Amino acid sequence: MKKLQGVYEDVLKRDANEPEFLQAVKEVLDSLEPVAEKYPEFLEAGIFNRIVEPERQIIFRVPWVNDKGEVIVNRGFRVQFNSAIGPYKGGLRFHPSVNLGIIKFLGFEQIFKNSLTGLPMGGGKGGSDFDPKGKSDGEIMRFCQSFMFELARHIGPDTDVPAGDIGVGAREVGYMFGMYKKIRNEFTGILTGKGLTYGGSLARTEATGYGLCYFLEEAMKNIRGRSFEGATVVISGSGNVAIYAAQKAMQLGAKVVAMSDSSGYIYDKNGIDLDAIKKIKEVERKRINEYLKYHPDATFTTGCNNIWTVKCDIAMPCATQNELDLNAAKTLVANGCFAVGEGANMPTTPDAVDYLLEKGIVYTPGKASNAGGVACSGLEMTQNSMRLSWSFEEVDAKLKTIMVNIYRTASEAAKEFGYENNLVVGANIAGFMKVARAMLAQGVTY
Repeated sequence: MKKLQGVYEDVLKRDANEPEFLQAVKEVLDSLEPVAEKYPEFLEAGIFNRIVEPERQIIFRVPWVNDKGEVIVNRGFRVQFNSAIGPYKGGLRFHPSVNLGIIKFLGFEQIFKNSLTGLPMGGGKGGSDFDPKGKSDGEIMRFCQSFMFELARHIGPDTDVPAGDIGVGAREVGYMFGMYKKIRNEFTGILTGKGLTYGGSLARTEATGYGLCYFLEEAMKNIRGRSFEGATVVISGSGNVAIYAAQKAMQLGAKVVAMSDSSGYIYDKNGIDLDAIKKIKEVERKRINEYLKYHPDATFTTGCNNIWTVKCDIAMPCATQNELDLNAAKTLVANGCFAVGEGANMPTTPDAVDYLLEKGIVYTPGKASNAGGVACSGLEMTQNSMRLSWSFEEVDAKLKTIMVNIYRTASEAAKEFGYENNLVVGANIAGFMKVARAMLAQGVTY
């Protein structure tokens, strides 16, 4: 009988209608079985039972007025999951798919991701089912102000520091920061991902994508003796993470041949023109098929999941959860792919992860390999507290050091417990141990 089976069954009873959260909890608890064997004091102190239950879940309505003068009501969330090692830290996601289960899954993952960075940050996540697509700047501003009007009472620089995520970029962060400042009459580093003119950090935009490549490069070098140099790369997504993962992969000598959005994917055998992608996605905010206007010799295929049929050496899922399934994993392996690096949160299904590991693929889980964004957010918090700004090169160097250290920490933990090169187990154990020891030291807090 597994020692943690009862913990999972309790979660299953409470949260049966939250599949993403259940998936995340099961994956972590499965990895932590050897920890429960080695450290019975964690079981006695109820650490496992406590870590799967958020410290606080906040749900609130967000009324706002659209350009037609109509009152619209959305739902807002903030899940403050664990503060054992620092203030809650995690992004805000604005997307129609957002619900409590999604936010809990993301917040749970954030506990371990933040722990792995080595920075003093707890785990949290938030967002709304608001869809920014097709909205005017005025509508987005009014929504963000209404959202922050409620959220402001629950956050603070030493309590909970949100950031951006899907649907929340510099524009949205700016609107929310302005509202928080007005409500509280104080200028603090309450949000990360801010503009450079009001406390933001250089390299924050690039951090998640760059960090993914730094982590994956280290993993490939140590596990397979390979690198990005001369490799063909396929990247799902075309948002912030995907764009800057592509940029860093190219800088490291790779050729990126395919990228996607929710409408489909583009394939350019000559290598993706990243300047065109940036113009389409960051300036024009249009669909990825616009790429054909710049490069008519490229191809566009409807259906974003089919991107994994494109032959590549390295695959980087950077779009959304559960986008890479077992069939996709089998196709990648059959086509000679030797590494899969996650840039999104839990983008690979559990059976696909098992298959990739079974086939000896270098597989890096998102809670480790996409930690660059929150790592840089932690560096932004540090700069805000010190009232100074570091150069791009300083931040980038610190980011690379953090990502290399995360790989080494996860790799050593995996080896210690008999799972050498299994970075899923290694990341879960390494992230858990720091939080668990802090919880144990602080006693059962009510």
